[in-house]
This record gives sequence, structure tokens and C-alpha cells, in this order.
Amino acid sequence: MGVAMPSSELEWSRGDRAKTAAKLMVGWVALLWLLEVVDVISGHALDGLGITPRTPSELVDVVPAAFIHFGFAHVAANSVPLLVMGFLAALGGIRRFAVLCLVIIVADGLGVWLVAPAHSNTAGASGLIFGLFGFLLVSGFVERRPLGVLVGLLIGAVWGGSILIGLAPTQSGVSWQAHLFGLVTGVAAAFWFRRRTAATPEALIR
Repeated sequence: MGVAMPSSELEWSRGDRAKTAAKLMVGWVALLWLLEVVDVISGHALDGLGITPRTPSELVDVVPAAFIHFGFAHVAANSVPLLVMGFLAALGGIRRFAVLCLVIIVADGLGVWLVAPAHSNTAGASGLIFGLFGFLLVSGFVERRPLGVLVGLLIGAVWGGSILIGLAPTQSGVSWQAHLFGLVTGVAAAFWFRRRTAATPEALIR
């Protein structure tokens, strides 16, 4: 027998999910700033956790590189988009969000490791940000959710221009490879993680 959840309980559940998502992303961004403080104090010892391409020993840095930045300006540039997009993506469920981020970070890092210019050192959360952008941009359409479509359109309107600029290979000192792999992975993940929205047919006994 089906049980209808009271509207007050449903609202609490949604509010609790939003609070959890907000706390997670505030903590995530705070961690990035803390790591940059440690990096500066240690004489930029953490910069070595960036990805140097096609060096087998550097594969262990694929995940850590997404949390390391080259200066406070670098962290500041990534903080707001990561906070906003991460929060919106996490509203779909924390476990789902954690797996999504791991997939984007690993795929993006491996892509950088394979094709980035020789002797370069790539680090930063922008690959994840581009991945979350791609995911949010198309997931609403994939899942046929009107609210998700609206979120994707708003995200595209706010950050679409900077995303296009970030993909340009002419920018000096910017890893367009990381941006491209992150974006492609995020779009693909929208299909991999899509959820059915159609109601399941009711089981009848005869």
C-alpha cells in the first residue's frame, strides 16, 4: 500500500537537502582556500601536485590537481562558479554528486595527462567547473525536467560566454585542454546519470 508523504515533511526533506548541499560546497571552497594558504606558507610545495603530461608517476596527481591552485587570484576565479554550480548539481543527491565529480575529475585529469603540452604543469578546479557546467546545461533536457531546463538556461546565460573564452586555445597560461575535457565529460555524464521521470506503471493483482 502506498504511503503519501505529508507536504510539510516533503518540504523539510527538500530544505534539508539544500542545506546539506550548501554546507558541502562551502566546505569544498573553504578547503581550496586553505590548501592555497598552506601552499604559500610552504613555499609553493603543493604546486608539484599539478599534472605533468605523459609522465607515468604523475598519474597519482590526477585527483589532487583539481584541488591545487597557482595563487589566490586563481582560487578566487574558481570559487564562485564552483560554489554555485556545485550546489545546484548536489541538489540532485549527494552520492550522485560525489560520483559525478569523481568521474569528471578523473576523466579530465587523464585527458590533460594525455594531450597537454610537454613540460607543463596543470592544476585547478576549472576542469571540474566546466564539467558541472556541461552537466547542468543539458541534464534538464535529457531528463525532460522543466526546472532542470530552466537551470541549464540560466547557467548558460551567466557563464556561457566565459566558458567559450576558456575553450579558446589562444589564451596563454590557460589549459584549454582541461576545460574541453571537463566540458565533454560533464555533457556525457548528463546522459550516464540521467534519471527516469515517467511514472512507473501501477502493479495490479487479478
